[in-house]
Amino acid sequence: MQFTYHSNSSDEYIEIKDDTYKYLFKARRHKLLDEIYFRNLKDDYLYLYKVISIDRKKASCELISKEIKIIESKRKLHLIWCIVDPKTIEKSIASLNELGVNKITFVYSEYSQKNFKINFEKLEKILINSSSQCGRSSIIELDLNNSLETFLNENIDIHLLNFSDQYIDDKKEEIQKLLIGCEGGFSIEEINKFDKEKIVGFKSNLILRSETAILSAASKLLI
Repeated sequence: MQFTYHSNSSDEYIEIKDDTYKYLFKARRHKLLDEIYFRNLKDDYLYLYKVISIDRKKASCELISKEIKIIESKRKLHLIWCIVDPKTIEKSIASLNELGVNKITFVYSEYSQKNFKINFEKLEKILINSSSQCGRSSIIELDLNNSLETFLNENIDIHLLNFSDQYIDDKKEEIQKLLIGCEGGFSIEEINKFDKEKIVGFKSNLILRSETAILSAASKLLI
């Protein structure tokens, strides 16, 4: 772990309890006077605390120092992901966070199953753990739009990932917002909303699952 998340990091004193206590003092076996790095993931500071007391269910830490330490991807990438099974999203989102994706907007497209609902609280916990592991100083910003048509009407300069003779590798420098389909891809009507030069693909004619496509695209654009 590069740091531990605590929402009150920056306070002079913080109390450690519940799962964080179990992890730090049962699993990691930290002891009195140990120094531990924390982030609140709301600012760019890395906070160093000293353990000043430990009992059976909680511990207290005192702030020693702080430093601005920004660890982010050099590029900004906004992914628009047509909603798939939430279990698929939960399985993939930590990797997208580690790759440095800036924002994900989930949208319902024509082929999305409308009964799928996103558990944002659960996703945030996954993202916090991911950033703690990889050292990222923020987490992916998450958003939801109930209609792909509405989203496209309200946003500009979006590229569509689909089968295309224009490869994503060749458009890397200009892609800032990328739309990825759900299982089943896009309807003809949805594809027709895009100019040909805004549709990009991979150098492969294989049909990819949605999570394979989004991870592959993010890797090509950010690494």
